[in-house]
Amino acid sequence: MFKFVLVATLLACVVAAPVDDDVHAEVKELKSDVRADGFDFTLDTSNNIHEQASGDAHGNIHGDFEWVSPEGVHVKVAYVADEQGYHPSSDLLPTPPPVPVAILKALEFINAHPQKEEAKH
Repeated sequence: MFKFVLVATLLACVVAAPVDDDVHAEVKELKSDVRADGFDFTLDTSNNIHEQASGDAHGNIHGDFEWVSPEGVHVKVAYVADEQGYHPSSDLLPTPPPVPVAILKALEFINAHPQKEEAKH
């Protein structure tokens, strides 16, 4: 799972960074510590790409990656990958619209008035 997350995040960083900087980018720092109880990983490049991740023996991973977009926007995504899935968070990720008031009221009514189970014959 770590390899998939690592490759996906590095690919996202490389694709998002400006092309002219990528051609001449150099790795400024690369640290990888793999242990029986987990790992720690850090990558920094000369074109402002940064990634760090840590994982445990159970396959749980948390980390972040960031870069500067061609428009000059600092993009940062933090994530957790665990038994519940991949959970990214960023101010730049789209979010769902708020649940309409009528739907919230309907859900409250349903919770307050549960259906009775029918007797099985």
